[in-house]
Amino acid sequence: MDVKSMNPKLIVHGGAWNIPENECAAHLEGLQKAVDHVYPLLRSGLTALDAVEKAVNMLELDPTFDAGRGAFLNAVGEIELDAMIMDGSNLDYGAVAGVQNYLHPVSIARKVMERTEHCFLIGNGAQRFADRMEFVQVKPEELLTEREREYYERIKHDPGFTTRRPFDRSGCDTVGAVALDQYGNLAAATSTGGTPRKLPGRVGDSPIIGAGAYADNLLGAASATGWGESILKVLLSKTTCDMLRTANAMDAAERAIELLGERVKGLGGVIVISNNGDYGFAHNTPQMAFAYMADDQIEVNISAYS
Repeated sequence: MDVKSMNPKLIVHGGAWNIPENECAAHLEGLQKAVDHVYPLLRSGLTALDAVEKAVNMLELDPTFDAGRGAFLNAVGEIELDAMIMDGSNLDYGAVAGVQNYLHPVSIARKVMERTEHCFLIGNGAQRFADRMEFVQVKPEELLTEREREYYERIKHDPGFTTRRPFDRSGCDTVGAVALDQYGNLAAATSTGGTPRKLPGRVGDSPIIGAGAYADNLLGAASATGWGESILKVLLSKTTCDMLRTANAMDAAERAIELLGERVKGLGGVIVISNNGDYGFAHNTPQMAFAYMADDQIEVNISAYS
């Protein structure tokens, strides 16, 4: 196959959880904007790596989602952000966790990948690195939405609250993107504010290679979302990619989600593109929001689990 003739592909997600009816329109609009902006650039020669970063940047800007602006508050009322990005052409990977006061953690993660000998920076070290790379810090109020402030006030002293409650509140969740460019290269990225009222320092699946995302030109690329502790246990994104060895993209996504539920009683969703350009997506949460380009039309969906 002449990889230079490949038709680029792009799929993004805005979380897999329970999305209230009054928030569905905002989810759909935010996802459509990301695909509508980035896909024409892919068609014009943008790399998969640039595409997933740009798409996630747009979702980090959108207060609808739990990433960048709009992220959940942790147990002490602070916002801690995690993100990762991965290049399927060479398996390069960069990630940050526990960063504060930055709007685009996924871009910091890419700098970790490209400008250091490391893969993963956390907390104060990630903060200092971001400053050195001249990322501009923003005030915490620029990341905090009134929706999340009000929610935090309701739950902060609730003795029965757990970060795993999947069915009782807004669909704000992790964002992610997967792309295949015209050169045959794959990339994936994921960004999140984590779970509401999480312990300070908690890191879920999103910045962990193989869990929150994975990309390998020999197989495919995936991005996951949902209950992070369960996704970590089965390395959902890597598991999905591995299943592409014997299954098409849709079957691989469905089998990986079945494993998540059966093996660890996990809850989540995954999007995937195989190395031949097929899309896959599946979830076992009440809903998952995603969008992708197919036949020159943007397909935007909030699917319900059945």
